[in-house]
Amino acid sequence: MEYEENDRYAEAFGKYNLNVNEENVCRTIEKIRSLKSGPTKDELSKLLGYLDYTSLKSTDSDETILEMTERINRFFSSHPDIPAFAAVCVYPCYAETVSKSLEIEDMHTACVSGGFPSSQTATEVKIAETAMAIHDGADEIDIVMPVGRFLSGEYEYIADEMQELKDVCNDRTLKVILETSLLGNLSNVKKAAIMAMYSGADFIKTSTGKENSIATPEAFLVMCQAIKEYAAETGRKVGIKAAGGISSINDAFLYCQIVKETLGKEWLNKSLFRIGTSRLAGQLIAEICGEKDVI
Repeated sequence: MEYEENDRYAEAFGKYNLNVNEENVCRTIEKIRSLKSGPTKDELSKLLGYLDYTSLKSTDSDETILEMTERINRFFSSHPDIPAFAAVCVYPCYAETVSKSLEIEDMHTACVSGGFPSSQTATEVKIAETAMAIHDGADEIDIVMPVGRFLSGEYEYIADEMQELKDVCNDRTLKVILETSLLGNLSNVKKAAIMAMYSGADFIKTSTGKENSIATPEAFLVMCQAIKEYAAETGRKVGIKAAGGISSINDAFLYCQIVKETLGKEWLNKSLFRIGTSRLAGQLIAEICGEKDVI
């Protein structure tokens, strides 16, 4: 069902053009691709500092997560001249392990929560899981917008749930994953982005990387455009995170270029821009300092 005219989000939606011209988006992406051939060494270092280093495997355990965290500590402690990851992202049951063992200044503990990756559980369960993650040391929470409810037009339900989770997070960072490749079209991507921001999201994020859900430059550009329009309307800056299927340095650099060209250089810092990945970290470290298999 579509939102009702008296729905409190109808007014918010009415402030934005939600009919995205997909051909224009594709042309803009190609133009951005042509601007620069590849990152400099300084830009490679900055890319490393935007990463949320992520381990979300079924085989994770307290032992493997602790070993991973200790490897991160050793590498960045011995390379203080290289920007450290923005965060380490794990399941909520490992929040305490990461938060108590991380020794790198300004590197945050992030947790997926709220029935990740499907978001198919009760709001009360999502609230409890999020509260437990924060209690155990999570600085940042990544939740998934319930895609099925969005496609069914249950906007009030989704908005209420996201606002409740933001209330639980309080001053912690809340990232809302839109699952852009499951939304059907770019107009829905923009609508979901607007809804998430009006519901309190501090970041909007492309994808979980699960169920063939991946980031695309086109969806990411539309999200950047929505953030720009929202900031102009409200004065509030919302961050953006690309995640899901980002496996090469050139792919990651393209997302940086989209941010720079759409939102400006002021968004190119870890407070407003992230890339969620683990496999990319090793490639970047090898390019920056020639070391392999260190993390």
